Amino acid sequence: MGRWEPGARERLVIAALDLFTEQGYDATTVAQIAERAGVTKSTFFRHFPDKRELLVAGQETLGRLLTEGITEAPGDAGPLAAVAAGLERASTAMGPINRELAPRVEAAIAACVELQDRDALKTVALAATITTALVARGVPDPTAALAGELGVLAFKRGFAAWSEGERDAKDELAGYVLAALDELRVASASLG
Repeated sequence: MGRWEPGARERLVIAALDLFTEQGYDATTVAQIAERAGVTKSTFFRHFPDKRELLVAGQETLGRLLTEGITEAPGDAGPLAAVAAGLERASTAMGPINRELAPRVEAAIAACVELQDRDALKTVALAATITTALVARGVPDPTAALAGELGVLAFKRGFAAWSEGERDAKDELAGYVLAALDELRVASASLG
């Protein structure tokens, strides 16, 4: 088994998804994931604290990019325009591998209550990240919280539409996410 091989993190995620599909989440061990990825167990634990975290890999990066985009939005940008800037920045972290793996990740989550709980926590954490970044811009808390929830919903809806597209398509996630945010903006205006 190689030590510190490039791409170990990605190989671990792919190996885990393969094993979760083949034998189920609960029946899959960290040792099996490491072996399938061609790394040691200690390499696994350098990248992930446990097997649950494999499916939310990159959440910290996503949160950081959302915050950066919101923070760097023009000073006169309204809350949803700032959220759009954050979503656009965060979308840059998603590439072809994310699109390819998305259906397998969704299937693994759908098949396991523990992973569904972890996914729900991820959603809450991302909404809180957006809300915090907006409050730091001076947006009142209730408005920031609503914009944060809309931002997460837009990201999820846009990601789902993007991941259902052709695997070899060159279109980027940002277009889907921003379109979803626009749809939600129109829908929320009609609630009045």
